[in-house]
Amino acid sequence: MTDAHHGRRGDVLTEGQPNPDGDSLLAPRPLVRESDVVADAPLVFDLDRVSVHYGSFRAVRDVSLAMRAGQITAFIGPSGCGKTTLLRSLNRMHDLIPGARVEGTVKFRGESLYGPGVDPVEVRRRIGMVFQRPNPFPKSIFDNVAFGPRIARTKVNLDECVEGALRKAALWDEVKDRLKTSAMEMSGGQQQRLCIARAVAAQPDVILMDEPCSALDPVATMRIEDLMQQLKADYTIVIVTHNMQQAARVSDMTAFFTAEIDETVDRRAGVLVEYDRTDKIFTTPSDERTESYVSGRFG
Repeated sequence: MTDAHHGRRGDVLTEGQPNPDGDSLLAPRPLVRESDVVADAPLVFDLDRVSVHYGSFRAVRDVSLAMRAGQITAFIGPSGCGKTTLLRSLNRMHDLIPGARVEGTVKFRGESLYGPGVDPVEVRRRIGMVFQRPNPFPKSIFDNVAFGPRIARTKVNLDECVEGALRKAALWDEVKDRLKTSAMEMSGGQQQRLCIARAVAAQPDVILMDEPCSALDPVATMRIEDLMQQLKADYTIVIVTHNMQQAARVSDMTAFFTAEIDETVDRRAGVLVEYDRTDKIFTTPSDERTESYVSGRFG
């Protein structure tokens, strides 16, 4: 992901730099359980004491966790606990926000995402993102899917690339006879699958999904969930969801976050409480706060 002509980096502290709040980045990681993880699966993300700031506000504090290939990891927790903020740190979306900065270490397949010479555009190609609401471009279905390969000027057969991506998004049979029609005429569920196809067409390693079903009806939600199960054979997936039932249905690993008072500024910051196999998080969590949340006593 290195490129001598990399784009502008955001306000980022990379490894070895001091934490302005006084915490050493070399301090031991907070204890986060990760029992019985498939240890032989390749490590995709490795986060060590990651904090995200917007100006003087620390939105996420000292998150450490590792995610492996071929798994769906769900981020759950109450509103305002930093789930989406952390998700966006995984493909350098915060570079686009003035005053935002990421501290700690975010490694992707062993390489620091925020290291010198890393091209954030290439990061976002390899780590695609699907947003909360479908955001198709006001173009044809074909041009939406072909957008990434055209911009990257990859030497691929566009017809084959578009068909392959639409097939992976379980959309080909529904749109193959109207590829030149506007994507804006599709249903909400189809538009979201089109956005997934657009991400897939860029040939990423990872797909990040920020509440991908929150604007969809139950039938469309079920189709997206079925699609995620199919896609994890080829991609590592990280999903933010407020729907605990969805997390339980689709994910292999679950990270539970909550918001706690940051005494240094007397404001709430998102913290990782527990990270483990999804079945364990929802049946025998190790932390009382997790149990209270998944049982519906708060949140």
